Amino acid sequence: RPLQLTLALLKPDAVAHPLVLEAVHDTILSNRFLIVRAKELRCGREESRRFYREHADSPASASREIAFFFPEFNEELWYQQEEPRLRCGQVYYNAEERVHCVVGDEGRELP
Repeated sequence: RPLQLTLALLKPDAVAHPLVLEAVHDTILSNRFLIVRAKELRCGREESRRFYREHADSPASASREIAFFFPEFNEELWYQQEEPRLRCGQVYYNAEERVHCVVGDEGRELP
């Protein structure tokens, strides 16, 4: 069964408090979610309005939302190349980058 991409956004109130941010991050990890990309980003008021105006719960909208925050991320390529390796391989958590990686990919650039 393939992995499913989910976008998690942490709002400014959570990010402003290091202990809250760490608790949210620990909750994500303890619930066995894999973090495949992470980015700290500040959105202006207009970007936020545009994002929430287009927000809906569907696979198509999820793809648009991921592309909104990660324009360099190629979802199709991820499902072809990374997803099978994450699902079937030995995965480790890279605490410095705050993402999960496949064992043996050390030093390899993420597409």
